[in-house]
Amino acid sequence: MLAASIFSADFANLGRDSNAAMNAGAALLHVDIMDGHFVPNLSMGPLVCAAVRRVCPDTFLDVHLMVTNPKEFIPAFVKAGANSISFHVEAVRQPKELAAWARDLGVSVGLASNPQTPTTAIQPFLKDFELHLVMSVHPGFSGQGFIESALEKTKWIRERVGTGARIQMDGGVDPANGARCVAAGADVLVSATALFGKPNIEQAARELLDSFTLGGRVE
Repeated sequence: MLAASIFSADFANLGRDSNAAMNAGAALLHVDIMDGHFVPNLSMGPLVCAAVRRVCPDTFLDVHLMVTNPKEFIPAFVKAGANSISFHVEAVRQPKELAAWARDLGVSVGLASNPQTPTTAIQPFLKDFELHLVMSVHPGFSGQGFIESALEKTKWIRERVGTGARIQMDGGVDPANGARCVAAGADVLVSATALFGKPNIEQAARELLDSFTLGGRVE
C-alpha cells in the first residue's frame, strides 16, 4: 500500500493535494508530527490533522509522532480524527503499556524505530503492535536518501511477526527502491517527496505503485 505523507504536500493547497493523492491510488494519508525536540524540526499539530479529516472524511489517517512525550499528544490526535498512531521506541519507557492505553482511545497503534536503533530494542514488543514503522531516513526532514540497512531490519521484523502485523517503510521511498522494500517484507510504503514533489501526483503515484508490484516477498 502507498501511504502519502502530507509533509511534502503544498500546505496552501493541502486539501487539494490530499485528495489528489488518494484519487491517484494512495491507500492512506501519513501525517508526520515533529516537536522540535525529539527531532530537529517542527511540523504540524492536531488542527491540521482535523482539517485533513474534514476534506478527506473517509480516508485512513496514519499519524506518526516524532515527539519526546507521545502520551501528551495522543488524545488530541485521536480527537482530530486519527485512525492509527505510531510513536517511537526511543521515546517511551513502557511501549506496551502506552500502546494499550492508546488503543483504548480507539486507534490502532504502531511502534517506530530510527535507523540506528538496534532490533534488540523492539524485539520485546514485536507482538504488541498492529504496525512496525521502520525509518529508512533519519527522522525530521523530507527528501533524504534511503538508508539501505532499513531493508535488513524490515526483513528481520517480518520473519518474526509473520502476517501478524503490518510493516511500514518510511523515508526515501521511490520507484528505484520500492520493489526491494516489498521484497524485504514491507507492506505499507510511505512516500513524501517522490509523490508530492513531482509536477503530476497521479503519474508519480502510478510509478510508485508499479514499482511496488515488481517486488516479491522474501521468505
